[in-house]
Amino acid sequence: MEDHLNNNRFSSADCSYALRKHLPVKGPWCVDDMDSEAYISQFSADGSLLIGGFRGSHIRVYNSEKNWKVHKDITCKRLRWTISDIALSPDQQFLAYSSLSPTVHIVNVQNAVRESHANITEIHEGLEFSDDDDEFSFGIFSVKFSKDGRELVVGNNNESICIYDLGANKVTERINAHVADVNVVTFADETNDILYSGSDDSLCKVWDRRCHKKQKPVGVLTGHLDGITFIDSRGDGHYFISNCKDQTIKLWDLRKMSSTTKDCTPKAYEWDYRWMTYPSEARYLKHPYDQSLATFRGHSVLRTLIRCYFSPMHSTGQRYIYTGSSDQCVYIYDVATGKVVEKLRWHGSIIRDCSWHPYLPTLVSSSWDGYLVRWEATEDDRDPSMLRTGKQRMHPEGYTMSFVL
Repeated sequence: MEDHLNNNRFSSADCSYALRKHLPVKGPWCVDDMDSEAYISQFSADGSLLIGGFRGSHIRVYNSEKNWKVHKDITCKRLRWTISDIALSPDQQFLAYSSLSPTVHIVNVQNAVRESHANITEIHEGLEFSDDDDEFSFGIFSVKFSKDGRELVVGNNNESICIYDLGANKVTERINAHVADVNVVTFADETNDILYSGSDDSLCKVWDRRCHKKQKPVGVLTGHLDGITFIDSRGDGHYFISNCKDQTIKLWDLRKMSSTTKDCTPKAYEWDYRWMTYPSEARYLKHPYDQSLATFRGHSVLRTLIRCYFSPMHSTGQRYIYTGSSDQCVYIYDVATGKVVEKLRWHGSIIRDCSWHPYLPTLVSSSWDGYLVRWEATEDDRDPSMLRTGKQRMHPEGYTMSFVL
């Protein structure tokens, strides 16, 4: 009872219990409308900023506390095809962006320059991740700041993980991590010691930077039957989730990982997720050595590296998992039951990314229809500014590309 009475405020547990019943499912309302595909939508750690990344060499930073006004408008440098990933430094001072090249660029998002044209109105410092021994110019799929802001870690289509020391201005670690593209790499918790990686070789791996054998993972998690598109850590050093081209999300516990790779059941089908539908016969296949705690099905992972996340701790107690989907919906799953509790429908094309505000019941989704939109729990459904069905743009037919992210 004391928690209820202290300062006339509810405890964090009470807040979480109350807020998790109010999901951001009303709307949507437009945050931005661009003429190129929206690949990324990410809130800052405190929720004050939203970053949107678009295929046309464009990143916009929005102030969510000032009616979603553009805080910084960034025209990027030396992009190959699209922005593949973005990362905001822990102090929210610098933004790193990557593309299908071995260079990550850094831009200051807190200075007075609002219109940031690379190396015209503002310097976008380039960090080179390639090495003299690299046989080809690789592309970077995933970039993350370390929790202390001193390092950048990337996953790439050179089958490796690279760690860049920002103070020393060089790559200090190269890990030959997988036998296929490394689509995602991320830190496990608030320390910088443990990394998770996911690859097109269907494996999730765990790396401990304190170990002497840095080229060998401390654990492998087997269970997916196709390429991993994204990983999100629960932040507790134990649990994480992975999205996969086998059309599932899996929940993992590090305490169940193995030290060796168990052979996967050979595929009884051939397909290319960039342009084909998922084979119906493949939906019923199961890995004989599946180590996952739970499997979530319903959404679809096609055309691009679609992302999934735990819902915020503050407002939901991480009770939910949410993900974009190639069927133009945002799916919200209950972690405990595995059931789809909500499907957010409005977009006219693939939703590659989405982001739940860390403290408020607001969710932003980004789609290949060019829209960034927000979903709310408490807004008025009769608000005339709410986007209506029929306003969507369908993704152009016959869309082709050499790479699909």
